[in-house]
Formats: sequence, C-alpha cells, structure tokens
Amino acid sequence: METATARHGSPEANESLIHRGTNQSGMRDHNERLVLSLVRQHGSLAKSDIARMTGLSAQTVSVIMRELEEESLLVRQAPLRGKIGQPSIPMALNPEGAFFIGLKIGRRSAELVLIDFLGQVRAMLQHSYRYPAPRETVEFVTSGMKTMRGELTPAQDKRIAGLGIAMPFELWNWADTAGAPRDVMDEWRHRDIRADVQAQCDFPVYLQNDATSACGAELVFGQTGAARDFVYFYIGAFAGGGIVLNGRLFGGPTGNAGALGSMPVPGPDGKPTQLIDVASIAMLEKTLNARGVEASYLWTSPEDWGEIGTELDEWIASASRALAYAIVAASSVIDFEAAVIDGWMPKAVRQRLVEAVVTAIGAIDGEGLKLPAVREGSVGIHARALGGASLPLSERFLIGSTTISRSA
Repeated sequence: METATARHGSPEANESLIHRGTNQSGMRDHNERLVLSLVRQHGSLAKSDIARMTGLSAQTVSVIMRELEEESLLVRQAPLRGKIGQPSIPMALNPEGAFFIGLKIGRRSAELVLIDFLGQVRAMLQHSYRYPAPRETVEFVTSGMKTMRGELTPAQDKRIAGLGIAMPFELWNWADTAGAPRDVMDEWRHRDIRADVQAQCDFPVYLQNDATSACGAELVFGQTGAARDFVYFYIGAFAGGGIVLNGRLFGGPTGNAGALGSMPVPGPDGKPTQLIDVASIAMLEKTLNARGVEASYLWTSPEDWGEIGTELDEWIASASRALAYAIVAASSVIDFEAAVIDGWMPKAVRQRLVEAVVTAIGAIDGEGLKLPAVREGSVGIHARALGGASLPLSERFLIGSTTISRSA
C-alpha cells in the first residue's frame, strides 16, 4: 500500500517517493506501481536499471518483476549482451496486460474509447449532439460498451481494469452558454452518471473533470519530456485546463484545481472577463453563426476545418492574448517549467495558436517571473477521452491518484 506521505507529503517528500522505493514488507503495492511507472516512462528497463533508479535491493526488484511477468503485465525483451557477465534482459509493458475504457462527455459530443496497457487505441466511438442529455448519454455508453466488448476475446474482456469518465463539473450551469434547454441540463444536477454507468459494469468506474483528465492524458501518454511541473490548457467547446506538480496530476481536495477556464483575463474591451469567454471554440462558432455561417463542422470534423478565413484569424488573435495573460498569471503562483496547449482543433490551427501565444507573452510585462516554455500538446483532439481511460490506469497501476470519485 502507499504511505501517507505518498499522497499528502511535502513536495520534497513526494519527489523522493517517485524515484525511491522501500524494502519494507507491506509496501509491495507501492513498489509495483513504482516499477510499472518507470517502465512506462522509459519504454523498457532491466532489473539492474530499476534497482539503481529506485534504491530497492536487487532481490526485491527481481521478486516484483517476476510477479508482474506472471501476471502478464510485463514481457521480456531481447537480451542485451555486454562485454562481460550475463546478458541483461529488459522488461516492457505487455499491451495485453490490461484494458481501459474512457468516456468523454462534452458539451457538443461524447466519445467512448478502449485502450490497451500501452495506451494504444483499440476502438473508438463518437456521438455528436447539440447539447448533452443524461438519458441519451447513458444509452450511448450502453450500446458502445456492448460493441467494444463484443470485439474482445473472453481473456481480453476479463482484463478490463476500469472505466473513467471525463466530464465538466456542474454541467447544468452551462445551459445558456451551450444553448441547451434548461430543464434538460438541470437533469445533470440530479443524476449520478458514475453510478448509472457503474450499474452496467463489473469493473470500477471513476470520474474526473474533463480538462483535468485531458491533462492526465498528456502526463501519462504524452511527450512531456523532462518537465515535472506544467500548466495545461485544453481548448474545446469551452476552455479549461489542469496542473501537473512533481510529475503528478494535481486536482486539489475537490478536483477543481486548475480550473483555468475561470481565470480572469482582459476582455476585448479591456475589462476583466474569464478565459472561457474568450479562448473557447464556442466563441468562434458564435462569430461564424452571427455572420450566417453554419459551423457544426467545428465539432464533427476536428481534424480538418477547411478554410475559415478572417473569423479564425480574429479568434486566434483574441484567444492567444487571453491565454498569454493566463500563463503569465499562473506563473506568478507556481514556477512552471512548461505551458502546454492542446484542443479540439486541427494540428495546423493548434500550431498557429501556440505561436500566437508565444508572441503575445512577449508583449506582457513578466519582470520578476521565470516564464515557462510554451508548447503544443502531444495527445491531440481525443485527449479528454484518453484522459478518462487514464483514470483507472493511474489509479490501479501508477504512482499517485488522479480521481476524486470512484466506485466503492
């Protein structure tokens, strides 16, 4: 089991626990998570590498890796022969070791994804709508899971380790902004969607904020490099974000830490407004609709928006300025190494947005601050769904918890 300090200790204590193990009895679960986290991060590792990285004895590492291999979570790689001594045998994650389902409930679409232990997508389903309705969402999950699980072998199906739901908290508050009937959106206030889905599953179901989940996907599956502290923005129908501290997703006591969409930024008229009211794709859709352009393709074709023109240029200009202020403001609280921007948009648009943010930051007075490197996210449009799938993966197999609600 994890020690108390692994969840609630100081940053220095948490950092040491990421890299150091313990040889005490009763700590096997933590040490197994530690080994799996390191192998995930590095691709494959030999026993001697893990012993050196963790401080665990060679015997302890040998026992852990043998058990993980017997459980089909690790597989042997080709031996690496050195000049002297026995060949080193790296161990890697077994793609078939576990499977995870992720559900993204967005304001304009829902996604259901099945991934393997490496994070590779095995199946994905998408459902677009004008606004999310609880009953329709549950029906989508029910039929989607039946389809996905029907394509697995019985052995694979038994290895589904959990389902994670990524959705906006207090979804009912967005009725007006989403253009949805208030009575339908208010149903979310009285529905426990996690319990509804759990009733259909023989594996645990977890829940987390959608933008925080996307941040978790970047942490678990993305290419974060050496950055262990970064602020993350996901630009979907509405802008949101997440925070990674000490190499772990930080949700705070209520899961609402990193609610970057609510961050005050200068509006078009210079008066304070929230980031969500400037940098959200819903603002681009609103502008297009006001000019008589039907913009449903923003949600149905996120990989290719085609030619939009000046409306897109104007949105990138305003969104980048708002994001720049949000990044500088966040940097005055925590010394982030990087600011990562991803979203429900074509890669070319994301690249333009990030470049514009870098330029906009240069025009802001950042004296006294060490500003982070700004870069594109590496997961892409499906970050929220993959982030949902990462919730059971992280909860069961990695160091640190990323959920605030789970099955009993």
